[in-house]
Amino acid sequence: MLLTFRARATRTGSYRPRPGTSARRPGAQPGTPRRHKATALLASAVSVCLLAAGAPVAPAGVGDRLFPNLGNPGYDVQSYDLSFTYPGTNSKPLKAVTTMRAWTTSTLDHLNLDFAHGKVESVEVNGEPAKFADAGEDLVVTPDKPLPAGSWTRITVRHTSDPMSAEGEDGGWVRTDDGLAMANQADAAHLVFPCNDHPSDKAMFTIRVTAPNGYTVVANGVPTDKERAGKTTTWTYRTRHPMATELAQVSIGRSSVLHREGPHGLDVRDVVPAKDRKELEPWLAKTPDQIAWMESKVGRYPFETYGVLMAEASTGFELETQTLSLFEKGLFAEPLYPKWYVESIMVHELSHQWFGDSVSPRTWSDLWLNEGHATWYEALYAEEKANKPMEKRMKAAYGASDGWRAAGGPPARPKAPAPGQKISIFRPNVYDGAALVLYALRQEIGSPAFERLERAWVTVHRDGTATTADFERLASEISGRDLSGFFKGWLYGEKTPPMPGHPDWKQTAPDAKHGKNTKAAGTGKASKTAKTAKAGK
Repeated sequence: MLLTFRARATRTGSYRPRPGTSARRPGAQPGTPRRHKATALLASAVSVCLLAAGAPVAPAGVGDRLFPNLGNPGYDVQSYDLSFTYPGTNSKPLKAVTTMRAWTTSTLDHLNLDFAHGKVESVEVNGEPAKFADAGEDLVVTPDKPLPAGSWTRITVRHTSDPMSAEGEDGGWVRTDDGLAMANQADAAHLVFPCNDHPSDKAMFTIRVTAPNGYTVVANGVPTDKERAGKTTTWTYRTRHPMATELAQVSIGRSSVLHREGPHGLDVRDVVPAKDRKELEPWLAKTPDQIAWMESKVGRYPFETYGVLMAEASTGFELETQTLSLFEKGLFAEPLYPKWYVESIMVHELSHQWFGDSVSPRTWSDLWLNEGHATWYEALYAEEKANKPMEKRMKAAYGASDGWRAAGGPPARPKAPAPGQKISIFRPNVYDGAALVLYALRQEIGSPAFERLERAWVTVHRDGTATTADFERLASEISGRDLSGFFKGWLYGEKTPPMPGHPDWKQTAPDAKHGKNTKAAGTGKASKTAKTAKAGK
């Protein structure tokens, strides 16, 4: 995600609004299960919360340090089948059916799903009716018989999904001028559909949406069916790679879908308001070359398709939803920013397809791996294509780094979000602060080893999840050196270590009241970091 921040800047206090803007607001089949995702690993740190029959229901999480109540222990989701019926207005809930297929990792008398902002009509477990109750933002399901460990389970929930109740929330449905889109980071997919809402539990998705004729629906993955029946049309999409719930995307609107060919014959499909397609075409035409540029740095694009969703909405951020990145149309249509800057934001979201989508964070404390890399390639693109020196940006970030660490924590141990504001974990320490770590690493091990590390990282962990410790081990292996001391200071230290190769770089004096580094905050790239941090989500 990249905050080009408007509304949420004022709510979190972490970023400044963009200048000139106003603040508005295929299912896996039973068989040998995949190796357990981190859900099982995290669950070992918490009780599995087996509730005896008749006991009070309660929320259950996987023990994430930043979001302890999100995700659910005891099962590993293999696939989601989502069906939505859009009524043609954003003022009414959508009717929905969510079916999850999961592999149980523990014996379960009850199982918890993350879900809010919808009314549950019924729940079935393996085709049989099941009891259910709300517990905070959990839906607690009680089957007639306990679910044995090591078994396949199918949970079907009939419910509504309410875009009106998402107002003022950090994610979920985004109401656009002509329909809806999704923005589920961080862990806000459960505001749309029942799920195991933690990035450690990736799954395959099938998404079906029925909408009135005249609307166009696009979702993650590739289209597999389009069926018209009277006054409505049902659109079906399937992913070909596992996906975290936070990366789900559904666009419903009066849109045009534009196709062009990317590297290796990749289908590049963009979704834009139909009335604006000619105006936006020059921006859309840049994507194939941007994909080719990223492939030259880290290897082949990891998914089945890619494209840009330009929504008529005021969100204050751009978001790397898998295979279809979400952007505010105004970023391209309003002459507020230089061309090179907008292009670098496009590359930021594109790079997330490798860093954050294909290789997902095991825990939210690993967020720096997503945002640091996306910021890195954003800055590298600006350097190579627009003559904006990386070194100048990193020197400014170095000057601000101690202030960022004090305000938001070290890059790999960020402070918890503000109450009720999950999005506030997206602070400068995980954007330019984390890119600064990568710059220091390249200085430490040299460019050839750093480039081998980047390619190896997205290859070894493709379609999976990974941790900061995994990155540290791989970096040490590829460089042929024990880098534990280096990473301890750069990722976890309260103070920023000396920059290798630049002993003259110094911290600027922090503003005692706000914990900001006033010199860096007012000039050059460090200032851009604050504005763009969320855009690169």
